[in-house]
Amino acid sequence: MTRTIVDTAEKGATGNQTRETAPSLERQRSECPECTGRIQHDEEHGERTCTDCGLVLDANEIDYGPEWRTFDDATGDKRRVGAPITPLKHDKGLSTTIGWRDEDAYGNAISARKRSQLRRLRTWNERFTSKNAQERNLKQALGEIERMASALGLPDPCRETAGVMYRRAVDDGLLPGRSIEAMTTACLYAAARQHGTPRTLVAFASVSRVEKLPIQRAYRYLSTELELQIEPADPVHYLPQYASELEVTDDAEHLAREILDAAKARDLHSGRSPAGLAAAAIYGAAQLTNDRLTQATVGEETGVSAVTVRNRYRELLAAYDEACDR
Repeated sequence: MTRTIVDTAEKGATGNQTRETAPSLERQRSECPECTGRIQHDEEHGERTCTDCGLVLDANEIDYGPEWRTFDDATGDKRRVGAPITPLKHDKGLSTTIGWRDEDAYGNAISARKRSQLRRLRTWNERFTSKNAQERNLKQALGEIERMASALGLPDPCRETAGVMYRRAVDDGLLPGRSIEAMTTACLYAAARQHGTPRTLVAFASVSRVEKLPIQRAYRYLSTELELQIEPADPVHYLPQYASELEVTDDAEHLAREILDAAKARDLHSGRSPAGLAAAAIYGAAQLTNDRLTQATVGEETGVSAVTVRNRYRELLAAYDEACDR
């Protein structure tokens, strides 16, 4: 009992010392240790100095605030650094780019001598930013990814994933013996499926510089070597794209989703093309909502043959009618 009281008293004394130490520390931070003068914080120079004796306590402090100036008159956005790094550039966007406009800072045309100097600077800048064959390869490949993604309307996260995937292929030495165009198309195709915005191989072949067969071979090789865990595409993921291209109503698109859900409940999507099922569901929903849509139009806009649409939509509507009867 006695020992417990002593321990409690000691703890109480320690707590009092701690409470008394805190104000003393605050006092030391606000007073000069030499003359006990007042400490002033100079934000412009990043220093803490004494107002009486001039003693510098801290110097070269890091300013984490914004940079209160701007060099862009159009937006007026005040920032400390430039654009963030991106995997869509071979140097991740850290190099300097010389603009293509032959104008001065005021928008006036420059002389012929200055234009010649700028052309020479651009040439040397291109040479320095891509020093070896690997960087030139990346520069060409990432440009192809940007071009195809823009043509297909793929979002930025999908493009960045494709760029990272291609960099992995370069680091693992998967490029020798295969064309850059086929590998970039395969990377973009895999990235689109990973992000839930798939496109058909026919659509990729229409914007790529290679045919469909090399793209298929490159995709199989890439997925095997990089061990990509890509699940089979869901037919529902194709619906927004097809509905926008065919300009169907919102009711038809909603009904097409219900038709596909009923088909998946009966496992009708197993072993069938998800793009074909989505196109058939759109056509079947258009028939039920009295939208004027032909099988030939669906085939032209989606890249699915009219025969596939005709065969699949009957199965889908049968599954939907059975689900509604329940």
